[in-house]
Amino acid sequence: MRRYELVSGTMFAILSLIQLTRTVLALPVQVDGLSVPVWPSGIAFLITAGLAIWAFRSAGRRPAAAFAASRDSTRSFKG
Repeated sequence: MRRYELVSGTMFAILSLIQLTRTVLALPVQVDGLSVPVWPSGIAFLITAGLAIWAFRSAGRRPAAAFAASRDSTRSFKG
């Protein structure tokens, strides 16, 4: 799953940068002849940036079972 999370995080990061660019530069967008305001791009930036951060954070985590196994194998017991 780590590769999927990294790819997803990268895609969301690219989308968030596109939305931020549109918000900062106030680039015009028209859909079917109607002008789309800039503020939805600001909201889209926040959402996609949050999803990118979430994906990158979960890609960096190891499953709890693997963590417990590695922790147990490194313990030394003095008996």
